[in-house]
Amino acid sequence: MTTSADADDRLIEKGRKLFAQAWRFTHASPSIESLPPMGAIEVAFAGRSNVGKSSLINALTGQNALARTSHTPGRTQELIFFEGPEHAPLRLVDMPGYGYAAAAKTKVASWTELIHKFLLGRASLARVYVLIDARHGLKEVDQEILKTLDRSAVSYQLVLTKADQIKPAELASRIAETAAALAKHPAAFPQVLATSSRSGTGMPELRAAMVRLLEERST
Repeated sequence: MTTSADADDRLIEKGRKLFAQAWRFTHASPSIESLPPMGAIEVAFAGRSNVGKSSLINALTGQNALARTSHTPGRTQELIFFEGPEHAPLRLVDMPGYGYAAAAKTKVASWTELIHKFLLGRASLARVYVLIDARHGLKEVDQEILKTLDRSAVSYQLVLTKADQIKPAELASRIAETAAALAKHPAAFPQVLATSSRSGTGMPELRAAMVRLLEERST
């Protein structure tokens, strides 16, 4: 008999193998009209500016220079696509950070429109991972994205980043309060993942979640 622990171990190992292979940048889309053709299953990473999206993608793939990271919020202004090995029909999408107040209002409006249009109209988008800084928790600007996702048919899951930068008791409290907030969002995946790009915490579980998604989509 296969136990849930066995299944988890299988998915973690499959995820490790998938992301140990070479990943590459393939496309940058500043507008909906310039998106690459649909085909591969896509998972997107959304979050406030400077929440650590690019660092997370680099940690997932073990390629420190795959996604461009910056200490300056608002640098990613396009939808950035990455693809893995040919036999794995999966794309990673790094989305523009939202909620960056120091950018010009017209730019912020443009990025916000791009994000919302992509979330509502991309049939190949299987899941959105909404990244939340573990030090600060959910903010009002995050709630706007969650509302958009609730209106769409896209599954989404919350991922806490920078989990190594707070004490374990505070992290446990943050996970609990985030999970409680999700009760108001029926489209959300109930489990909250805690990760650290610096220490690698949570990366095996996040890779395993993507493998499970691939398997569900292929059946």
